[in-house]
Amino acid sequence: MIQRVQSIWLLLAGLTILLLLFVPIVSSQSKGSEYWILATGLYQKTNGVEGKIEYFKPLFMNTVAVSMLCLATIFTFKNRVGQKRLIIFAMVSTLFLGFWVFDAAQNMPGGIAAVKLGIGAFLPLISLIFCALAIRGIRKDEQLLRSADRLR
Repeated sequence: MIQRVQSIWLLLAGLTILLLLFVPIVSSQSKGSEYWILATGLYQKTNGVEGKIEYFKPLFMNTVAVSMLCLATIFTFKNRVGQKRLIIFAMVSTLFLGFWVFDAAQNMPGGIAAVKLGIGAFLPLISLIFCALAIRGIRKDEQLLRSADRLR
């Protein structure tokens, strides 16, 4: 059952979270400089020179861990109840990751009022949707197996 639709949803959820490492989450301009946040840290661009101001090691590690959790959950297809529990844990972890990113955005130069949301700000929400669709796929598999058991 590894080729079932929930495997695709979990793969998409893991890749979506992994994109936080490469796609700007929020950006702002202050004092002639442009600032943006990735899951790896706070970056600044001044006079065409880019540089990392602050490194978010715990946020980086948490982002990779949540992504790997979504991807590893694919391989627990033999235990559907355990797979659903891992997906729910991944969803809760994704929520915490989203709040953590919001907290990092509040500490940007210029304040939270001056930030522009990037594509990365919506990636945790998209990952949550993919996880919910994976749970729906697991429930459909369970219903299919129950109906096959009734026919025997």
